[in-house]
Amino acid sequence: MNRIYDFIRRHPTWVDSWWAVLLLMMSAVWLVSSVQSDQSGLPQGPEEQIAAVPIVLAMCTVVALRRKVPEKMLVLATGTGVAQVVTHVDIGPSNFAMLVIVFTVASRNIRWASRFALCGALLAPTIAALRWPNENQSPAGAILGDVFMTVTFVLAWVLGDSLRTRRAYYAQLEERATRLEKEREAQTKIASAAERARIARELHDVVAHNVSVMVVQADGAAYVLDSAPDQAKQALETISGTGRQALAEMRRLLGVLRTGEGAAVGAVGGGDGRSGRDGIGEYLPQPGVEQLSELIEQVRGAGLAVQFTVEGTPRPLPSSVELTAYRVVQEALTNTRKHGGPEVGATVRLRYDADELSLLAEDDGRGAERALYEDGGTDGLGHGLIGMRERVGMVGGSLETGPRPGGGFRISAVLPLKAAH
Repeated sequence: MNRIYDFIRRHPTWVDSWWAVLLLMMSAVWLVSSVQSDQSGLPQGPEEQIAAVPIVLAMCTVVALRRKVPEKMLVLATGTGVAQVVTHVDIGPSNFAMLVIVFTVASRNIRWASRFALCGALLAPTIAALRWPNENQSPAGAILGDVFMTVTFVLAWVLGDSLRTRRAYYAQLEERATRLEKEREAQTKIASAAERARIARELHDVVAHNVSVMVVQADGAAYVLDSAPDQAKQALETISGTGRQALAEMRRLLGVLRTGEGAAVGAVGGGDGRSGRDGIGEYLPQPGVEQLSELIEQVRGAGLAVQFTVEGTPRPLPSSVELTAYRVVQEALTNTRKHGGPEVGATVRLRYDADELSLLAEDDGRGAERALYEDGGTDGLGHGLIGMRERVGMVGGSLETGPRPGGGFRISAVLPLKAAH
């Protein structure tokens, strides 16, 4: 059935032509029977019989091309009807095309044609009743028949106009849905670009902090180089390790800037008071996993019950991984407070594995829809899950989000610990 409907939608003219052929066959049978009949009112004269042929063909053409050129077919049907009245060709099956063209024109957004069709629907039945009166019918019966036909034509026009209104409404809904989808995609891109800029600023601060540590260690090594060679050697090893880490973070920073297609470049130097315009001392280390306990305590103080567990042996992690873990937990707890509902509880689990850091944050609340989390964000700019995905992807990790069995929402992230070289 679906294939049939698809064919009808793709080839409306073919379908109308099939109906026109069927109408032509019925009209041909009517013409043949009218020639052999001696009943009153049928086209018995030669002129009437000859005139009936082009009238029938014209009416069938109206049905065949009604959707392709409705205005022209309306004019053709009107002219054919006038010719039928003049030549006194009796009403036959082909006149059904009048009803069809009235419906078709009313369903289109051609106002003059629709009004013209309405006038024809009101006048045509009366003209036909006056031109071809039924002598065996009483005046009351003739009036009732005329009223019935007029109502039929008007209903055809009303149905067509209702179809036009419904099509316009559906088209408006589709246009609105398309516009909203484009706006949502644009907002998502803007949110992603803003989040990349934010991540770039934070990574910029991480690199600057590492560089400041290197400067301090270098100054200390130079000071104790002669008096304490062992301390100088240790300082140089610290500088070496910190420098490698700074290079790895710098590569990640450049990757974020390239991904942002220049959006983050303008944001890195601008504006949050941490970009080190007046010296190295302005650079501050970004939060990491060690600050998660303080974050949990702050959230508990705000009235959210949180269970925090650490599995495995804690050890030093790359700064970008620590920052990503902290921001993911911060965002997850913020979303829980905003969307979890009353008396919601949350669980945060941090697990150290050999080559990765696993992070799980879930709540037992009412489980808001994913769209709410995507529209949320700690800064109110619509980052939400978009920001999490950007951060986790920046360090080469994976993120899974979705409803939690039994209610609530779950966020699971896996962050690799192998530093990029």
